[in-house]
Amino acid sequence: MVVCNPMTNESQDSFIRVKDITKIYDMGDSVVEALVGVSLEIEQGTYVAIMGPSGSGKTTFLDILGCLSRPTSGEYWLKGQKVSDFSEARLAQLRNHEIGFVFQNFNLLPRASALGNVELPLLYDGVPRRERVRRARESLEAVGLGDRAHHRPNEMSGGQRQRVAIARALVNQPSIVFADEPTGNLDSRSGESIMMLFNELHAQGKTIVMVTHEPDIAQHAERVISFKDGLAVKDVWQRKRENQS
Repeated sequence: MVVCNPMTNESQDSFIRVKDITKIYDMGDSVVEALVGVSLEIEQGTYVAIMGPSGSGKTTFLDILGCLSRPTSGEYWLKGQKVSDFSEARLAQLRNHEIGFVFQNFNLLPRASALGNVELPLLYDGVPRRERVRRARESLEAVGLGDRAHHRPNEMSGGQRQRVAIARALVNQPSIVFADEPTGNLDSRSGESIMMLFNELHAQGKTIVMVTHEPDIAQHAERVISFKDGLAVKDVWQRKRENQS
C-alpha cells in the first residue's frame, strides 16, 4: 500500500480540489461541526472509497462534493471551476450535466417504470421525448436491464433497482459518479454484482467517489480516504495507478 499526502499541490487543474472545507450545523441549543477543515485532491479517473464511523463526516463530505450541500467555509473546485461560489441555479445545472448520484435507498419513483425513472434527468434538462426514450433505453441496456424497461421498482429485486438507479445516474453521461452506501440495502450477492458494475465503469474511465462502511466494498477502490471527527485522517492508495511513478 502507498500512503499519500491528501493535499498534493495547490493546482486548480485537479479534477476535484477542496481546501479547508468546513460544515457547521446549528442545532438550536448546540452547534455540530461535521467537517473541520478538509483539504484534498482527486485526480480524474480515480476510484475512491471514503470510510469512517457514523458521525465522522463522510456523508456530509460526499454531499458537498455532489453539490447537494454547501460548505460553511472553504473552497471547492471541480474541473477548474470554483463551485463553492456558484449560485443555486448554476449548481443545479452542474449536478444535471457533470454529476451522477447513486443512493443507498435507490430514490426511485415507485409508480414510474424503470424507463421512466431513468428518463428523469433528461426530462429536467428539456430533452425531447423521443431522444429521452432512446438514451434511457441505452442506459438501461448498459447496466443489463434492457428487458426490464417497463417494470416498476416493486417488480424488481434490490439489485435490479440499484442498477436502475445507476442507469439514471449515467444517462446524462456525467464526468463523475458519487455513490452513498450503494450496497447498504443489498444482500451480499447483489452487492457484489453492483460492485462489478462500478468496476466496469471505472475501467471505462469514470471517476467514482463512494462512501461505504464495509471494508470488503472499499477493497474495490484504488484509494481509501478515512474520516474521523470531521477530518480526513488517512489517505491510502491500495494499488498504484498505471500513470503513477
